[in-house]
Amino acid sequence: NGFLVPNSFIDGGVTGISMLLSSIINIDLSTTILLINLPFVLIGLRFVNVSFAIKSLFGIVGLSLGIKFIQPLPVTNDLLLSAIFGGLCLGAGIGLALRHGTVLDGTEILAIISSRKWGVSIGDMVLILNILIFSIGYKFLGMESTLYSILTYASASKAIDFIVYGFDRLGVTIISSKSGALKTELMNQLAIGITVYQGKRGLTNTNQDILFCLCSRLDATKVKSLVIQIDPMAFITIHKVSDVHGGVVKRSAYR
Repeated sequence: NGFLVPNSFIDGGVTGISMLLSSIINIDLSTTILLINLPFVLIGLRFVNVSFAIKSLFGIVGLSLGIKFIQPLPVTNDLLLSAIFGGLCLGAGIGLALRHGTVLDGTEILAIISSRKWGVSIGDMVLILNILIFSIGYKFLGMESTLYSILTYASASKAIDFIVYGFDRLGVTIISSKSGALKTELMNQLAIGITVYQGKRGLTNTNQDILFCLCSRLDATKVKSLVIQIDPMAFITIHKVSDVHGGVVKRSAYR
């Protein structure tokens, strides 16, 4: 209501379809959103779980009521700023919903099922689905609005991935001569699960324990500081992990 509606941009997914139908056949947007989302909630009930479906229904009803009763309040008339920041806000809302086991749009249910089956990130799957929707809606929106709407969801997909994956999807590999002490301190001080690989040093061909752990972005800084404190000569690599299964890892609510 602050970025997209005042500038005639559409959301993606079921909300975008509802906005198109509302403008074409002049029916209430909030009611359309609720009715079109109901079949997707039933799909979530069938393929995910009951709790997910119930919370999703409450989230979608809340979105519908918000659209109906909260009046649009333009933040900026700049189309580029509206597309980018509208997408970031939208993606943050979707990501927070996903992290707590619910969704705000039926296409996200399909994205969750697809991410489970094919390993594609939720943000990328939502973006793919919405590009298809925008392609269909091009006839009614025109080229400029369609491109801005796609830009909105490009930024939204990144916000979704950051919220859903960014806080608990960093892998840290540590190679140190003091691996035993490091393992003990990381587990005791930060309560992080550690995996130990058996390796060899390339130059000396001597045996070397390699430590690996998964942690949040916030904890990654603590891990690095603790490692350097114990062994300033330790070799540390940190990389993003797109998905995990099993092990001692904090799970997303919809898993």
